[in-house]
Amino acid sequence: MLTRKWWSSLRNGLSRVSRAPAGYRAIHRRYDVIVVGGGHAGTEAAAAAARVGAETLLVTQKIDTIGALSCNPSLGGVGKGQLVREVDALDGLCGRAGDRAGIHFSVLNRSKGPAVWGPRAQLDRQRYRDFIQAELLATPRLEVMEGSVEELLVEEEVDPEKPGRHRVTGIRLAGHAPPLEASSVILTTGTFLSGFLFLGQTSSPGGRIGDPPSSSGLSRTLKETLGLQVGRLRTGTPPRILKDSVDLTLATLHPPDQHPTPFSFLNTHTHCKPEEQLPCYLVRTTPGVDRVVMESLDDNSHIQEDTKGPRYCPSIESRVLRFPGRSHQVWLEPEGMTSNLLYPQGLSMTMPPDMQLRLLRQIPALHRVEISTPGYGVQYDYVCPTQLCPSLQVKTTQGLFLAGQINGTTGYEEAAAQGLWAGVNAARSALAAPLLALSRTESYIVTEPYRMFTSRAEFRTLLRPDNADLRLTLKGFEEVGCVSAQRYNEAVRVKEGLEEAFATLGSLSRSPRDWRKTLETSSISQNKGGTLTSRRRRSRGSRGRRGCISLQTWTTSPCLCPCPMRSARSWTVSDPLP
Repeated sequence: MLTRKWWSSLRNGLSRVSRAPAGYRAIHRRYDVIVVGGGHAGTEAAAAAARVGAETLLVTQKIDTIGALSCNPSLGGVGKGQLVREVDALDGLCGRAGDRAGIHFSVLNRSKGPAVWGPRAQLDRQRYRDFIQAELLATPRLEVMEGSVEELLVEEEVDPEKPGRHRVTGIRLAGHAPPLEASSVILTTGTFLSGFLFLGQTSSPGGRIGDPPSSSGLSRTLKETLGLQVGRLRTGTPPRILKDSVDLTLATLHPPDQHPTPFSFLNTHTHCKPEEQLPCYLVRTTPGVDRVVMESLDDNSHIQEDTKGPRYCPSIESRVLRFPGRSHQVWLEPEGMTSNLLYPQGLSMTMPPDMQLRLLRQIPALHRVEISTPGYGVQYDYVCPTQLCPSLQVKTTQGLFLAGQINGTTGYEEAAAQGLWAGVNAARSALAAPLLALSRTESYIVTEPYRMFTSRAEFRTLLRPDNADLRLTLKGFEEVGCVSAQRYNEAVRVKEGLEEAFATLGSLSRSPRDWRKTLETSSISQNKGGTLTSRRRRSRGSRGRRGCISLQTWTTSPCLCPCPMRSARSWTVSDPLP
């Protein structure tokens, strides 16, 4: 249910929502930025563009599905949790939405150093969608329209000083609605760009089950008018199963963290109380699963296609064919606080529904399982990402930006980060301001639209999830204008407090022998940086005169503090030293 505040936001925002072409009404005929698509990339792009100061329009086929979790009900993870933190540091939506909708919080990789910790949460689907919709409808300078985009308005670029052969000037909606003009257009079409759904041997147009198919004219514009290289990808989703039909006594229980860690730097706690969190369960596939997969191949047109899927999101059919004879993990994840549905993470499949039920029942804990909604596959068009500038603008087309799965990537967090990046740059391009530039040295949000892994970040010891605000919030406020004053003031307060604390630590100087005696029983000696002895060996170059070492030497590499996820953010120099 919506809280009173959310309902007020929705009620006030409904005056800025229109549907086209029936009952068509647009507050503006010309916008600075038009965003096509209301998924994770589209919502972040629209909100970011509006925060920068651009008059923005979000066009989506169904307003009710804005912010919907199309696949798994989770957010964050190793590498992906860093992206959520960075999006939040730039005042994005998904971090605060995750804190509001989370029902199971955990930090992955806790046994390793803070640089590779991965905050993660299971989400309540309805709560997440409600929060995103309420935030968007309450955002100034942002309008929302329900409609299907037929094609882009394109003209030849005549300015020799600007790169590209074409310029996008707006969109044309399906039906008889008049065209809408814009300085920048962001495409965040997800799986809806010429999408087709597959279930067994049947197929039908669409990008998500239950939603209408998108127009094929948009894909035709990209290929024929703009001359872009467009390919084909496939993905899929698991069946949803009834929780009360699962024998959870045969599954391995995985409880949440006792002290939930929020995604957002603005939140000190999550909406869900620690004792109210729901657990996840782990089961494994059996040889019977392999047999059912092999029997179903002739009835599975999605697998027979030559279309490739995005990396790191394989179906159970692909996993069995590639790794025969192996047992694979399957996570049973709750879909909501009051929902009776479980999401079997790792069992994406597109075989006929009766075969899906047979496959599920090969797993001991699921021997009596019942399916609520069968799994299915999707094939869709994507644009080769080598045709993009670092700003996510198409190299050959001025004013056209792409974000999310249209770039060939997969994952909520990657889409959200790309959407924010494209939204900021599209708005600044429309307002004739310099574009946002973030390097690999300061964020996981970079120019490559790929799946994120900490192992691929060469500066990962600096790009921790706990310091994303120190790296990005000040820049987002001072240079870009996409960060609120409230968030900026909080980041400044934390930064000044840490600098004061470090100055105090640096002023305390003793010999290594004295420090060892003083700190050998303290929490600092238990830090992931190593023991005092190993730290002393690494820090010989930091010794001052008479062999003295400051307290800061013991405590500042590689983590800002010894507490999980920087729980010492509120610690000041007036407090006793740890």
